Amino acid sequence: MSSITVSPSTGVLGRFGQYGGRYIPESLIPACQAVAEAFAEAWADPGFRGSLSALLSAYAGRPTPLTPALRLSAELGVTVLLKREDLTHTGSHKINNVLGQALLARRMGRTRLIAETGAGMHGVATATAGALLGLPVKVFMGERDVERQAHNVFRMRLLGAEVIPVTTGSRTLKDATSEAMRHWVTDTDEAYYCVGSVIGPHPYPTMVREFQRVIGDEARRQCAAELASAVPDYVVACVGGGSNAAGTFAGFVDTSARLIGVEAEGGSGASHGALGVLHGFQSLFLQDEHGQIQEAHSIAAGLDYPGVGPEHAYLRDLGRARYVTVSDSEAIAAAVRMARAEGILPAIESAHALAWVARAAGTPDLPSGSTVLVTLSGRGDKDITTLIAEADL
Repeated sequence: MSSITVSPSTGVLGRFGQYGGRYIPESLIPACQAVAEAFAEAWADPGFRGSLSALLSAYAGRPTPLTPALRLSAELGVTVLLKREDLTHTGSHKINNVLGQALLARRMGRTRLIAETGAGMHGVATATAGALLGLPVKVFMGERDVERQAHNVFRMRLLGAEVIPVTTGSRTLKDATSEAMRHWVTDTDEAYYCVGSVIGPHPYPTMVREFQRVIGDEARRQCAAELASAVPDYVVACVGGGSNAAGTFAGFVDTSARLIGVEAEGGSGASHGALGVLHGFQSLFLQDEHGQIQEAHSIAAGLDYPGVGPEHAYLRDLGRARYVTVSDSEAIAAAVRMARAEGILPAIESAHALAWVARAAGTPDLPSGSTVLVTLSGRGDKDITTLIAEADL
């Protein structure tokens, strides 16, 4: 594949082709515009960038390693390299984005943070940043996710955050996001909404991707040092809203690497969605014949979202990235396989990416001898209860 340069979102409304934009109540437009202006100023300020880099290094533990998965590679007949976001402080890629947004909130004079969370890792990261910077945190979380991610709920509360169970709708990430946005409407002068993925109204999809592109930029340099070809043949990451994939892809979108986003079978906005609007942006969403948003389902709470970030929809349309799906059972089997082959327990979200690699290896989709970079977006400690119930051990 020849390299393709993909421009970032441009214009006032932050469009990726026909996707993105701002579809929000009039009362939220000034708040979103304030965030957009503050981010543009901060991202152009070497002082802000330096403060964030220092925190990512001294506090979050960057750069994260690039780990060759030697036994798994031998089993599959492809060379697998793991970008280890599971080794960051708090245990996932979420800390990269949250530290950036928390510093931005403080720069804007905001005095507290609001967040939504599904798997709980974004909530934990936000609670962590709030404790670090002295900002109170309120986290909205679907009631179903509160039950299946009790470990992370306790971590958030231990860090001083208030966790608000959301009892409406499917009681998962979609509804937590809706409730967080409703709360922000009532408190835009003092509160900052720390969005956890590349979703939401402009500037959030672009801003979150820029905070997460540290993953792809690091991996690009590490692959250049590790591989004779400098660039892997395939770059693979799981996709819910899609922030870890967006950050990873940003480092390779202008190379020959094939980009593969792996969705949950029951939350496959990029693979099976139609054009629609939700949570302030236009993208691809699971919908019924009347255009109503359908409930997503995934055993991985972080992938339990009915749509995909607008940049992913754009990359799909361009043919620059391919989006595929993996079932719950495949993801569980991949998590067990990684644990036993490499001594690494991935988050079930990340296991979706590994499951596609295991399924595709040795086929035309991933030929034998290929080199594949997989982003491990988080570690599986939070999923022990699910694995006890679902893994056939």
